[in-house]
Amino acid sequence: MKRVIVLVMDSVGIGELPDAGRYGDEGSNTLGNIAAAIDGFRLPNLEKLGLGNIDSIEGFEQCHSPVGSFGRMAEMSPGKDTTTGHWEMMGVILSSPFPTYPNGFPKEIIDKFEETIGTGTLGNIAASGTEIIKGLGKEHMETGYPIVYTSADSVFQIAAHEDVIPVERLYEICESARGILIGDDAVSRVIARPFIGEPGNFTRTERRRDFSLAPIHKTVLDNAKEQGFEVKGVGKIWDIFTGRGISDSVHTHDNMDGVDKTIEFMKQDFEGIIFTNLIDFDMIYGHRNDARGYAKALTMLDSRIPEIITALKDEDMLIITADHGCDPTTASTDHSREYVPLLVYGRNLEQGINLGTRKTFADIGASISEYLKIQKRAKGTSFIQEVTKNNTRKEGAM
Repeated sequence: MKRVIVLVMDSVGIGELPDAGRYGDEGSNTLGNIAAAIDGFRLPNLEKLGLGNIDSIEGFEQCHSPVGSFGRMAEMSPGKDTTTGHWEMMGVILSSPFPTYPNGFPKEIIDKFEETIGTGTLGNIAASGTEIIKGLGKEHMETGYPIVYTSADSVFQIAAHEDVIPVERLYEICESARGILIGDDAVSRVIARPFIGEPGNFTRTERRRDFSLAPIHKTVLDNAKEQGFEVKGVGKIWDIFTGRGISDSVHTHDNMDGVDKTIEFMKQDFEGIIFTNLIDFDMIYGHRNDARGYAKALTMLDSRIPEIITALKDEDMLIITADHGCDPTTASTDHSREYVPLLVYGRNLEQGINLGTRKTFADIGASISEYLKIQKRAKGTSFIQEVTKNNTRKEGAM
């Protein structure tokens, strides 16, 4: 009974891609720059898996005998957003990026949106989420108008105080926006951003919800589910794939809840995939340029790695990776175009294999397909033969 557990450390990039300059991301290195900025920052359990052995990684020491295999992945699709990264992992490689609106959305979109929801709006600018509710939250409470904003990513974000626009109504408003943003204006995600508090002391709540586009063609998740495998989504995986190819799903409160929910799924008996997104790195620390908080969150995850390893069954394969960067040490508060780490571990897999630089995130989906013997061919190049050749029982559990 084989399973693959994919753990996505949202935004934990490890250095700029060759085309980072096209995105304004020269010098971005989320993990390396955090390590340089925070004295004594170490991730000993991830290092034991091979983190410090990844080609060109900065800030971490090589492990003489890593218990996992290691590499890095480049993103083949244009862009640097959550949807693009996760879709590519599961075999959807985009030829053109999702649209972005650095100067706000066109008048015809906003007019149609306001007509549909029956009220005016505030904002319609590119802004930090915490800053825009700080600046417009009081007016929002006085007028009842939702706050619309975007970023360098392909997102239409709608913020509303939970006492002014109830969360369920906010979700309905987001669904209306999703229905408008199609065709050339099909942003990757419409995001509900509820908040609470009083002017001068607003706080975003955990009831955020993403309304994504459906994948443009079948993914490895679709193929797995059609072949009878269980596919468990943890965190915002359901939202990213609009529920397609997912047989069971749980949302999470924070990273540690995400780890808890992942381990709960791992304790069940089934064959298939567990796909987990840990969002706090990106949402709470990366976008707010909080390098110290980001480091603390990584340290907390690192402390849970032995627990995750212990929960693995003999035929399980654990893959730890990321979907893009979001360097908290640069002036930008947006995502960054970076390589992402690739760590692979299983009790019956080879140890210490350098998987090199992979040309696409889709190598993960291709490897899942080969490992589970999913019949439909996936895009990307599988690394399964590299981690199972000359295979003998390994005793390197953590």
